[in-house]
Amino acid sequence: MKINIKKLNLNAVVPSYAKEGDAALDLTAVTMVRDPFMNIVYGTGLSIEIPDGYVGLLYPRSSISKTGLSLANSVGVIDSGYRGEIMLKYRFNKNLKIAYGNCPKVGERVGQLMIVPHPKVELIEVEELSNSDRGSGGFGSTG
Repeated sequence: MKINIKKLNLNAVVPSYAKEGDAALDLTAVTMVRDPFMNIVYGTGLSIEIPDGYVGLLYPRSSISKTGLSLANSVGVIDSGYRGEIMLKYRFNKNLKIAYGNCPKVGERVGQLMIVPHPKVELIEVEELSNSDRGSGGFGSTG
């Protein structure tokens, strides 16, 4: 699949797969700022044209777990109509004894982008749902 991508910043790095078989493309930071809520916002200097029927999902790289950062919205969603800059907002876990200095810097990989198809669904309101083995068992109900 070929997807159009645009550099918004001369230092932007076109994402690539680190290894053969990887599911997500690595994203590199070209800017890093703290917002008023002390989140760290990384800009990639890139915008992308995701085709209809697909979505871009933003995830942290696994190495982010060593920094005390977590993606503020758990998983970022880039809809097919969005043409703005790809950004990742991280929340700093103040309970960990890790300094802001351990956070990724400009020029380093800060996240991953996965492009996946998604179905268009139509919800139908009903009075009852069919039975299942699990039923209404919620958190922890499967062991």
